[in-house]
Amino acid sequence: MKNLQILARICREVRVVVVLAVSVAIPVTAFGQTPDPLDVKGKLHYHVKRTIGPGALLGDAAYAGILQADAAPTEWRGGAAAYGKRLGSMVAWSGIHSALAFGLDSSLHQDPRYFRSVGTGFWRRSAHAVRGTVLTRTDSGGETLSTWRFGSAYGSAVLSNLWYPDRLNTVRLGFLQGSVTIGLDLLGNLGSEFWPDIKRKVLRRK
Repeated sequence: MKNLQILARICREVRVVVVLAVSVAIPVTAFGQTPDPLDVKGKLHYHVKRTIGPGALLGDAAYAGILQADAAPTEWRGGAAAYGKRLGSMVAWSGIHSALAFGLDSSLHQDPRYFRSVGTGFWRRSAHAVRGTVLTRTDSGGETLSTWRFGSAYGSAVLSNLWYPDRLNTVRLGFLQGSVTIGLDLLGNLGSEFWPDIKRKVLRRK
């Protein structure tokens, strides 16, 4: 039963993947189009926009709404106060995630931006997005493991579970949630890779 509850919660998170990918990732696409390295102030701006920008807050509100509809966790019950608690939990998680990401990429001199592929073809560009999720550019122009991404994903999952009911505050669930966050990042990178083309060719917008 406990495993089913965990699986159900992960499934609820997957249901908002599209909302989060579109509302959070696409608005910061422009950050990846200049090769010049970001200074500390630039990285702070990047993470702040991903935390409290309109798209980010919309994603938090949508996610909290789905949790509210599913009464997850059940201990928080329903009603306006419960929705506020779920929304506050999401915003707090987002803040912890961004704080960890900023601390890691600034201290390790890693660039949190996604850089679009210079190649052509759907599969080659998709592979580039996968690579850009696992690896990240350094401030000196090199490439290394995306420590800032993995550290913030799993760290924020574990820390944000501290205020959840004990049955949900487990290492296993933290690992699953962190992995979902990495998956969201991958979808966000795919959006950043292909969204400009979709906007230009399908929506007829520059």
